[in-house]
Amino acid sequence: MTNAILSLLGFGLLSCTRQLTVEFHHFMFGFSAVAGSSVILFAASAAVILTLPANRFTLPLLICFGIAFRLVTLLPEPFMSSDIYRYAWDGVVQHAHISPYRYAPGDPALTFLRAPNQNLFDHINRRDYAHTIYPPFAQFLFYGITWINASVTFMKLAMILFEGITVYALIQLLPALGRRREVVLLYAWCPLLIWEIGSSGHLDSAAMAFIVLALLARQRQQPIATGLFLGAAILIKFYPLVLFPALWQRKDSKMPLAIAGLATFSYACYASAGRLVFGFLGGYVHEEGMQSGARYFLLQWMQRVPGLGHISVTAYLVGVVAMMGSLALWSWKAGNSDRSSQIAQFWVRWFQLPAGAEFLPGALFLALAMMLFFSPHYPWYLAWLIPFGVLLPNLPIFTYTLGLFYLSATPLGAGTPESQYRLNCILYAALVLACFLELMIRLGYSRVVATGKRSA
Repeated sequence: MTNAILSLLGFGLLSCTRQLTVEFHHFMFGFSAVAGSSVILFAASAAVILTLPANRFTLPLLICFGIAFRLVTLLPEPFMSSDIYRYAWDGVVQHAHISPYRYAPGDPALTFLRAPNQNLFDHINRRDYAHTIYPPFAQFLFYGITWINASVTFMKLAMILFEGITVYALIQLLPALGRRREVVLLYAWCPLLIWEIGSSGHLDSAAMAFIVLALLARQRQQPIATGLFLGAAILIKFYPLVLFPALWQRKDSKMPLAIAGLATFSYACYASAGRLVFGFLGGYVHEEGMQSGARYFLLQWMQRVPGLGHISVTAYLVGVVAMMGSLALWSWKAGNSDRSSQIAQFWVRWFQLPAGAEFLPGALFLALAMMLFFSPHYPWYLAWLIPFGVLLPNLPIFTYTLGLFYLSATPLGAGTPESQYRLNCILYAALVLACFLELMIRLGYSRVVATGKRSA
């Protein structure tokens, strides 16, 4: 019965994915309708896999559907984002023995590369003024992928293969946490990932793969591997650095040294570019409103509360640093506490974690807090939260990620300051409601278990 229901839901989600590839030009059902239908089908599939029994055919079934979703999106050109063209261009530039950090794509020095790669050059965003923003390990990947084939389709295929690594690592981790392997459906069938990785080929796929490998190495008490995998993730997208306190074990010097060594080697490979190695990072901070405060929803919300309009961007960021520092310290202590401590016992009971996995809640909260404080405008920025939702299934994570995914497909995703503010008001309100429901569900489950034990 489980497999039959999942098959029906899988074909429905496959139909939505197929519609995705033509929706941008035909609008047969409406862009937001396809996104909303995908979320509903995914939610139903998640409910099935979390509540109904599975057999030996269930995992192959959901993996096959997960592959089918990505294959449908592989050949059509990306529409929602053009970032992938920059990935391939950076690789092409490196094969010409030029640092990708030295010139913007539109610089006359790179004119000789345009004609052979016109399709890439024509679609690069910010090509006339922005040097590449991607860190060194990402450049290693671009070089290796374009060495095989310098096309957008092959770059998308590479990002999908990184998803395969993520799925493999999750399947290894889930039994170690006392969970069924079939729960990996929460990743493989997630519409946000199908659209943003399968269709747009975002680099976040590679970062997620190394993040989950780092979590697996940490669970297996392998500090060097943990450091190398986490370091690779940081040198692809920067933001995984926030996970360091949760994964660092007390009195362990191997993990931080592995990260430092990998970072030193990676930046040394591009040292000839000097300060340009940081690329468009400063310009991106300005464009995204991180200096003006337009990026931070919580700051905007507080400024609209009577009596709080005087709060500055600096004050907000100081508060964020203080709160993230406190959360980092708490996460480090929780991950290094023995199971007799109150803090460890609470999260062990809450998430039903086995010994050696006490670090996971801290990693989850650090990642989620960072996204909430900085309120990214693009759904793919939240993709890295999905693996945490697989390992520690909870309603708030999927409400937040899929909420932004759906709302971005509605008129609220138009990108104007006022529409973005209204979008975030709905999104954060939904998240608060999801946290309340999660609390009620957990407390209700605890009462049922306690009643059962008393009856026994």
